[in-house]
Amino acid sequence: MRVPRPRTAAGRAAGLVGAALGVAAAGLAAGVATERALVRRLKADPADPYVDEVFGEQHYDAAYRLELPDGTDVHVEVVEPTRPVAGNPTVVLVHGFCLDMGTFHFQRAMLAGRGEHRIVAYDQPGHGRSGRLEGGEYDLVALGHTLRRVIDEVAPDGPLVLIGHSMGGMTIMSLAELYPEMFDDRVVGTVLMATSGGLLAETKLVAPALLGRVGAPVLYTAGYVTRYGGTVIDRARRSTSNVAWLLTRRYGFGTRKPSPSLVSYVEEMNSRTSADTVTRYLRTLATHSRFPALAALEDTPVLVIVGDKDMITPVTHSEEIVRRLPHAEFVKIHDSGHVVMLEHADEVNIAVSHFLDSCERDRP
Repeated sequence: MRVPRPRTAAGRAAGLVGAALGVAAAGLAAGVATERALVRRLKADPADPYVDEVFGEQHYDAAYRLELPDGTDVHVEVVEPTRPVAGNPTVVLVHGFCLDMGTFHFQRAMLAGRGEHRIVAYDQPGHGRSGRLEGGEYDLVALGHTLRRVIDEVAPDGPLVLIGHSMGGMTIMSLAELYPEMFDDRVVGTVLMATSGGLLAETKLVAPALLGRVGAPVLYTAGYVTRYGGTVIDRARRSTSNVAWLLTRRYGFGTRKPSPSLVSYVEEMNSRTSADTVTRYLRTLATHSRFPALAALEDTPVLVIVGDKDMITPVTHSEEIVRRLPHAEFVKIHDSGHVVMLEHADEVNIAVSHFLDSCERDRP
């Protein structure tokens, strides 16, 4: 007679995780027909203003693959000015969690149209066309070093304006914490969109990225199992794409009827971010607290932009940044959610364009 071996703690944990994955996947699959019909109806909006917009790759003059010390490759694109103005700052675009440089689709087009600024855009590690970490966790300190590496490699001199959305804004804060001297002699302006200096435990930052796709039980165990179960989670995410689309619409946007094309574009960026990347960012985002780093921005122009219906980094987070930086210009955009730069591109572009003009006027 064969005597079964006692189960180890690791074996019991793996079994529980497997069961949680199965329950979550089954629960999400139950309503798939209803969700598919709802999504089909919402996408068939004849008033969608972006139905013919071509999202994705934009023109660039040079592309780079920068290798970080740990071997991770970072994809960088540079657009040269068509009407260069001596002394105008290079604009660096830093995107957020579960997105990529395409986040700034409309801002990049606006800047290219102005033709007066060099544009640098890159995909954060684990996002877009940049490589994933080979080991360890993603960390905002590492992201600050990555931003510095991008600047050193492709914009090593001259003034800079940094534009960060969500985790991109946190990356800029990390840069300020690590290299405050850059905000004395190089950074002549900072734009912080839909971001936070801390208290992220109060936000729903991960909800559209993971929770609705694989279920709450997985969220709390995923950090320990994605090296083994990441492919299972990714399959579950793909099989529940309608749920993901609806959650992106719910959490990412503020208008009652957002453009279906924009929702699909944001969801495509989300879906390209692996579950392994999502969960390995959770710890650093949940513990983010860099209010003291804002002191480095006290003597440079700052523009803070937020949607008044942002459910992921609520308005109170931007208000706290402005309270600590009372000289900052504060633009609160009505009826907009977290992806404010896509949902209300025209208003954001006007604010950013005016801010760039003021930075250029105020420079000695």
